[in-house]
Amino acid sequence: MRPCRNAAALLFVLALVLAASSTAKGDASQPGRGEFVVSTAWLAEHLEDQNLVLLHVGDKAEFDAAHIPGAQFIALADISTPRGTGLALELPPVEQLHAAFEGFGVSDGSRIVLYFGKDWVTPTTRVFFTLDYLGLGERTSILDGGLPAWRADGRPVTADLRPRPRGSLTARARSSLVVDAEWVKSNVKKPEVSLVDARDAVFFAGEKPGGDPPLNGHIPGAVSLPFGSVMTDDNRFRDLTELAGLFGKAGVKPGKKVAAYCHIGQQATLVYFAARTLGYDAVLYDGSFQDWSARRGEVTR
Repeated sequence: MRPCRNAAALLFVLALVLAASSTAKGDASQPGRGEFVVSTAWLAEHLEDQNLVLLHVGDKAEFDAAHIPGAQFIALADISTPRGTGLALELPPVEQLHAAFEGFGVSDGSRIVLYFGKDWVTPTTRVFFTLDYLGLGERTSILDGGLPAWRADGRPVTADLRPRPRGSLTARARSSLVVDAEWVKSNVKKPEVSLVDARDAVFFAGEKPGGDPPLNGHIPGAVSLPFGSVMTDDNRFRDLTELAGLFGKAGVKPGKKVAAYCHIGQQATLVYFAARTLGYDAVLYDGSFQDWSARRGEVTR
């Protein structure tokens, strides 16, 4: 029976890779891998494009010292609600998001590239998720390897700022991308849904508590796919075949809706992003385990 299992696993991976590859077809000037990941070579070629908006996610002092020419600094505080909501990281009203991104020069026709400084990967995917929520995900990519990869390839950096004219957004929010605890309870047992816990495995297994009040374990019905597993050691995105294998090993089959959660809704956006590159229909439980524990939700180990 082992050859049959191996063959089935191979077919599973091929199905995901083919599905993801099909989304990358179209305009040859656009990057591949579902158009969500770009190389330093691609960015260097398009750096002077008039519709390009380049956003640096990371430490402000690092940005001030050296950033990719034309980049602007964005902080999660610019696109999230205050902690007074009781949850650490939540989406603000759409009007506030529009105002923030318009201030960076983003318009409906912009081509947006995000990159991270040092190891700020999950804040960067949180920005991607926010843009996807605004309907701009298909126009947004992340630079593979971030600023470290750009510098390692010998490409230029600067301390100079290059302001952009204010943008204009009319895109409507895709509210269906954000789900809550009631949605999770109602959908977790459906065969077409995979609830994915993106926290480190020690939290999923209940070896360390999470949430407030602290709870040991995970939401019943969830599978474990730690956020860090979708990246290489040098913070590059794993290729489609590797990603498909990781999702398959976690039990997330092609065609399922991926509902990701973590501690506060940041780490899970990396798994969300990986799911999008593979062509999955993905959503985010934005309140994540912080919200679940505050509601005294059921957990299991």
